[in-house]
Amino acid sequence: MTKRVRVQATINGEEAEFLCEPRQSLLEVLRETLGLTGAKEGCNNGNCGACNVILDGALVNSCLVLAVEINGRRVTTIEGIATAQGLHPLQEKFIVHAALQCGFCTPGFIVAAKALLDQNPNPSETEIRGWLAGNLCRCTGYDRIVRAVMDAAQVQDGIL
Repeated sequence: MTKRVRVQATINGEEAEFLCEPRQSLLEVLRETLGLTGAKEGCNNGNCGACNVILDGALVNSCLVLAVEINGRRVTTIEGIATAQGLHPLQEKFIVHAALQCGFCTPGFIVAAKALLDQNPNPSETEIRGWLAGNLCRCTGYDRIVRAVMDAAQVQDGIL
């Protein structure tokens, strides 16, 4: 039996504490222990972006991060993007531009786009496409997603 490890972190702005096995991924703990099911398990090897989260300001694939590695750190998941006041502009623009179909990849795209806009509030279309290259979508294609991010960047002034 593997000894479980106690981890304390800030997740979506709130202090969280949980026990996990040393080999458990952050994705597993988010979904199975903490009930945050927005991050999806697509490939489980870091190639699809469905499990994206923001860790201390950096975009990461939660399937590639051990949960024990987040001790004392800050994590933002798709559940932490909207506020009590409403949807984040990225979420609104994904709806306006119909930038989703089945929705499986959508949380990962929105989290990735948020990380981009946090670092570069006015990215070019080329920069957006490059940044989102680590996210795979099998339903919508990418044009509507890119347009949604570009539109959100235009309205973000003072919001993000």
